[in-house]
Amino acid sequence: MTIHPKRSAVVLLSGGLDSATCLAIANAEGFAAHAISFRYGQRHEYELERAEQLARSLGAASHRIVDINLAQFGGSALTDASIGVPKHEAVEEVGESIPVTYVPARNTVFLSLALAFAETIQSTDIYIGVNALDYSGYPDCRPAFITAFENMANLATKAGVEGSSPMRIHTPLLDLTKAQIIAKGISLGVDYSQTLSCYDPGEGGIPCGHCDACLLRNKGFAENEMSDPSL
Repeated sequence: MTIHPKRSAVVLLSGGLDSATCLAIANAEGFAAHAISFRYGQRHEYELERAEQLARSLGAASHRIVDINLAQFGGSALTDASIGVPKHEAVEEVGESIPVTYVPARNTVFLSLALAFAETIQSTDIYIGVNALDYSGYPDCRPAFITAFENMANLATKAGVEGSSPMRIHTPLLDLTKAQIIAKGISLGVDYSQTLSCYDPGEGGIPCGHCDACLLRNKGFAENEMSDPSL
């Protein structure tokens, strides 16, 4: 009997809840998951420490951290310390407009680099944990953006033009609530105590509990009738 090697996929891994779940899903769907994280000038590197831990615990085929510097452009509370991260007392206070934590073109840049990596390992599959339900209003988390990027990927790459199968951007969390994402991850063995979602953690990576990401995360765990295991 011939044993065929697993197909490879590239998985964007930030160290947060969504990307950890996405990595677990890629594994469960039979891919050798090559994780990629970015040191992009973010306010803290605790998330990268978590990404390294998650890549090991979830059995990624490989993990690399790529250095870019979006902080040189500024324009976001996540890359410019002079812009405060919004804090709220309750998740109902999270607004629907694009917040100052949006990093201009971040997912476009990340997916472009993931696409280059995918071509070099002969992969036509990229996983990203974007979500269009319980999210903070980012324009690069919408289905229309993912569809447009996938179309571009198949026009702009050798693999897309000459390959036997098209480039695919997998978004398994796109239409799930945060509670559903957590439930899915738990069923796949994700240890959420290893993840960090906070935009403005304290010393040692302690979540602030009041930024949009913390409030949406806490809501998801509460709807699963459990407390956040990272606290």
